[in-house]
Amino acid sequence: MKNILITGGAGFIGSHVVRLFSGKYPDATVVNMDNLTYAGNLENLRDVEKNANYHFVKADICDYAQVQKIMADFAITGIIHLAAESHVDRSITDPFIFAKTNVIGTLTLLQAAKEQWKNDYNGRLFYHVSTDEVYGSLEHGGFFVETTPYDPKSPYSASKAGSDHFVRAFHNTYKLPVVISNCSNNYGPCQFPEKLIPLFINNIRHNKPLPVYGKGENVRDWLFVEDHARAIDVIFHKGKTGDTYNIGGFNEWKNIDLIKVMIKIVDRLLGRPEGASEKLITYVTDRAGHDLRYAINSAKLKNELGWKPSLQFEEGLEKTVKWYLDNQQWLDNVNKITRI
Repeated sequence: MKNILITGGAGFIGSHVVRLFSGKYPDATVVNMDNLTYAGNLENLRDVEKNANYHFVKADICDYAQVQKIMADFAITGIIHLAAESHVDRSITDPFIFAKTNVIGTLTLLQAAKEQWKNDYNGRLFYHVSTDEVYGSLEHGGFFVETTPYDPKSPYSASKAGSDHFVRAFHNTYKLPVVISNCSNNYGPCQFPEKLIPLFINNIRHNKPLPVYGKGENVRDWLFVEDHARAIDVIFHKGKTGDTYNIGGFNEWKNIDLIKVMIKIVDRLLGRPEGASEKLITYVTDRAGHDLRYAINSAKLKNELGWKPSLQFEEGLEKTVKWYLDNQQWLDNVNKITRI
């Protein structure tokens, strides 16, 4: 793939993918297409913005004419589609924007790719990045696998499920070469601070309340964002067309246990007694439709393509905490923090 379009490349996961591809493949053209909504931040890419093979285009994935022009201008041969609305609370407040961006936006890109490539699919690929939330909630043990039936519980996960279905429909109907990955919760540098880990790091630093839904019993599998970017690289270049790959961190944590570990790390790095900030924990009314547990089985990705996480969770969490504490200016420059 010589001309790669990465949508949402100024966002959290997207910026790490752009950085990896621009640095690892200097002979490839990497086009970052982002509409710079609240979670898109070009500060995430200051270290690559002068790379000769990197190009940024501000555009809306729902604008078919814009997408067509970008596809043609850069002779795009591969798409990694990351642009999405992703915060569950926002989807509960405004489901329409999630349906528009995640479903119509994906459909716009699919149609533009089909028209641009005109059935000449040799060396072409549409890679759609999705979420484990499309599978619903694991109430009684077990793990999500690639064949787990879809059972979305929130407007966000429903919109991602809809986009997944359109991707598969274009493969089945038009033979468009596609691949899909469904990932677990990501964490790491440059994440917009409405998400749990960066929000709580910042709140601990400033002695603000730590709002915990319910009793904090919800379980999530956590994936370091740089490991996710490496997985995307492997799947993009080696994945089987038409297949789905689950990407997980092999790290299941109850929210409350994760929060207490994070508190100890932040307190220690700030020179406070470890655990002193537990007094900031505030239990709040549980989120509507809150899934109890997500857990990803990544055996297919590991066995077929050789990927596995590079960091243990505690190591990745410490690295993440240090980044946010060392980059307060970055936090100050993003939009106002929104409660989880």
